[in-house]
Amino acid sequence: MEAPVLTDRHQYPTEEVITSHIGRAKSQWYSLFEYIHANHADFSEEWRYYNDGKSWLLKVKRKKKTVFWLSIVKGSFRTTFYLTDRAAQAVAGSSISDELKEQFTSSKKYGAIRGLTITCKRKRDVTDAKELIGIKLAAR
Repeated sequence: MEAPVLTDRHQYPTEEVITSHIGRAKSQWYSLFEYIHANHADFSEEWRYYNDGKSWLLKVKRKKKTVFWLSIVKGSFRTTFYLTDRAAQAVAGSSISDELKEQFTSSKKYGAIRGLTITCKRKRDVTDAKELIGIKLAAR
């Protein structure tokens, strides 16, 4: 997996900084956030620098519930969803790619949750992220 690029704690990730790193994935970036702002106006977005990973991460949440984490990598961005075992059936029955389904079932468990990461480079990746947003919101 590629290393995050936003590693300077003194350089806040503005839109200009982000788009300079994600390059051609800019259309996927705008597609994802246009969807979020149009369909989930109650979501909030918070950029923070995390010392443990030495990079900036975006936490997208609804009230206190984290929906997903986002990191910037060279040429794209990654969304990571943490889902409980109860979401396994929804993931298996969803229209996300088979590779993502396999990633979820084979990923390491942290207590009762597992991570699922999408590197957003193509239109299909954003479609999968939108589907996972729905799964995350439906999960209890």
